[in-house]
Amino acid sequence: IINGAMTIDQRNAGAAVTITTGNEFSVDRFHCVTSVSSKYSAQQTTTVPAGFINSLKVTSLSAYTVGSSEQNIIRQNIEGVNFGDLAWGTASASTVTLSFKVYSSLTGTFGGSIFNHNGSRSYPFTYTIGTANTWTDISVTIAGDQSGVWLSNNAVGATLSFGFGVGSALSGTAGSWAGAYYPSATGAVSILGTSGATFYITGVQLEAGS
Repeated sequence: IINGAMTIDQRNAGAAVTITTGNEFSVDRFHCVTSVSSKYSAQQTTTVPAGFINSLKVTSLSAYTVGSSEQNIIRQNIEGVNFGDLAWGTASASTVTLSFKVYSSLTGTFGGSIFNHNGSRSYPFTYTIGTANTWTDISVTIAGDQSGVWLSNNAVGATLSFGFGVGSALSGTAGSWAGAYYPSATGAVSILGTSGATFYITGVQLEAGS
């Protein structure tokens, strides 16, 4: 992961960006995706856990019920040359561990995913925020995918996504590989369902091993 501590924001210099087109950057390397314009904003902030300088904040701009085929996510595309040594798509696929720190005005089970360049393989995951407005350390270990095509050139090797409102048709069972595009997990909290709800994330790492 590049800029996992959210310290670089060349495009916006900390200003909030209302996500309208579905493919806008907030902090560097993190794309914001939406199916419906102006339902959330994203910005670099200084609300952080100990040892960090910046985080990425998502704010719900209304109480919106997400449609079954709609998605609202933040994602980072990982270049294949930085990912290919994991040997996904082969019998030698390496296990990886995703870790990050989160803080939200909402509690419950949240979702995300890692998927390949064309969305034909995905691994939805969940994590829990038990206390509102408190930084929580999250760690998710993922067994490497032995199926599918995972690019190892200068195209997209894999994409990591965090969901903030993803419909049922684009949400998959957490904790297992699927032969479909699922950018989040079934039953995850929708930040967009609550007007003014906030979500902060920083310290994002994706590392080989358990």
